[in-house]
Amino acid sequence: MRVILAGDIGGTNTRLGLFARAGGPLSVIVAGAYPSREFESLDAIMDRFLAERPEPVSAACLAIAGPVSNGRVATTNLAWLVDGKRIARRLGLAGVQLINDLEAIGHGLGELGPEDIATLAPGAPGTQGNRAIIAAGTGLGEAGCYWDGREHRPFACEGGHADFAPRDELEVELL
Repeated sequence: MRVILAGDIGGTNTRLGLFARAGGPLSVIVAGAYPSREFESLDAIMDRFLAERPEPVSAACLAIAGPVSNGRVATTNLAWLVDGKRIARRLGLAGVQLINDLEAIGHGLGELGPEDIATLAPGAPGTQGNRAIIAAGTGLGEAGCYWDGREHRPFACEGGHADFAPRDELEVELL
């Protein structure tokens, strides 16, 4: 049985879960939530979470609030540096996938059913195109999904971590 560690690491809360795959869909083994600011690092939260669970981890993916660059994240609203290679070594894995938290939402959109969706403004049924993902949390997260002709492919962006202060009349008009 493969055991997968998944996490949603945000400025307010860190949620971790262990999931099993035994040929079918994933099933939850255990999950926990921790107030992020009460810990000095993600390592400290992972130590607490994994100490009570003897299952060896086969794979791991962590969705983190902030830009991922070369397998590392300097978290946006915490003073944490998260390094996928370091986490992989601790878990005895060849690698750990770190992705932006809103990009992770993009990967999961296809799993939603009609009961999970509230329509704000009806569109044209059957239309294929790009998607925008915006979510307010400790910060404002943004991501997108582009349509490649067969499926939506998520990509991360950090539009919520930018500002625009007009400096002249032209820029005021743009605003």
